Amino acid sequence: MKKIIILGSTGSIGTQALEIIESNPDKFQVVGLVGNTNQELLHNQSQKFKVSSGKTVIGAEAAVNLIEDTEADVVINGITGSVGLMPTLATLRTGKVLALANKESLIVGGRLVTEAAREGQIVPVDSEHSALAQCLLSGTTNEVAKLILTASGGPFRGFSKSQLASVTPVQALKHPTWTMGKVVTTNSATMVNKGLEIIEAHLLFKVPFDRISVTVHPQSVVHSMVEFIDGSIIAQCSPPDMKLPIALGMTWPARFPNISAPVDFTQSHNWSFEPLDEEVFAAVRLAREVGHKGLTYPAVYNAANEQAVEAFHQNRIGFLEIVEVIEETVQAHKADSILSIESVLEAELWARSFADKIIDSKH
Repeated sequence: MKKIIILGSTGSIGTQALEIIESNPDKFQVVGLVGNTNQELLHNQSQKFKVSSGKTVIGAEAAVNLIEDTEADVVINGITGSVGLMPTLATLRTGKVLALANKESLIVGGRLVTEAAREGQIVPVDSEHSALAQCLLSGTTNEVAKLILTASGGPFRGFSKSQLASVTPVQALKHPTWTMGKVVTTNSATMVNKGLEIIEAHLLFKVPFDRISVTVHPQSVVHSMVEFIDGSIIAQCSPPDMKLPIALGMTWPARFPNISAPVDFTQSHNWSFEPLDEEVFAAVRLAREVGHKGLTYPAVYNAANEQAVEAFHQNRIGFLEIVEVIEETVQAHKADSILSIESVLEAELWARSFADKIIDSKH
């Protein structure tokens, strides 16, 4: 039986992980829960899964102590935002398997995270990166020609820049495929999420940026693909359901049955693919640039985005101005030559302050 700690237990990833655990009580035991603002739900979860009050905590700082003081096999990091960095590092430091849904901690931490991890210690929970990990079992690292991330296109697929200029927060939260939190859903609409995923793929799988591409796939059934040097492309396909990658995060590389319904090939299906317009969705182009620069640039990209998303939902800036704020902040940043925890935290503080000034000037 695997002992599981869930960070962000009241969010989308956390609640689905608990549903899997509830359906498989002989395979998993919840030994720690970390929540945020929904304290009533957190309390109900702790009661249902018999987690003691000392192992049910709130916030990223308390999560670090919980990880360090609790015996567990797997930590699911489903926290939203860069506040997940310290819990990610604590998980790796204590030797537990990290089922990573909090992509921001990997992106802002960069090699601080990858160098802290032993081989196979980080198991991606993002559907795209879980798909890539599954596809990569089909060949060796030297045989990989390209990683191909799929994107649903979000609610504004096919929009022009002029159309995007007038979209509202309500429209941005109407994702056509996935049900997620406010920040991730907005990031999917701006394609910031896909930009972050390109950086994440580079860090997880050590593939150069020029061999990581994006294709728009509105049906969200093909979760990502790997092209090999002989021209073969391996894809991981399943109806959109996060329970499959969450379950794999807890048991990788083993699988267990009846997690997600498969594609029903007794029925007709039409799957389409189209190129992403990186001129309209400039967040992807910008993410490649900050990924190439490395150091604290990805942390600045992410922090500026978090400030801009919040401002957008407060109706203080327009939709297109989210990426404008990010780009202006990134361009103004001057990174230290050495990456450290201190430099990451300082860069984040600077980026949030600088982005807020830009937002104020637009308001």
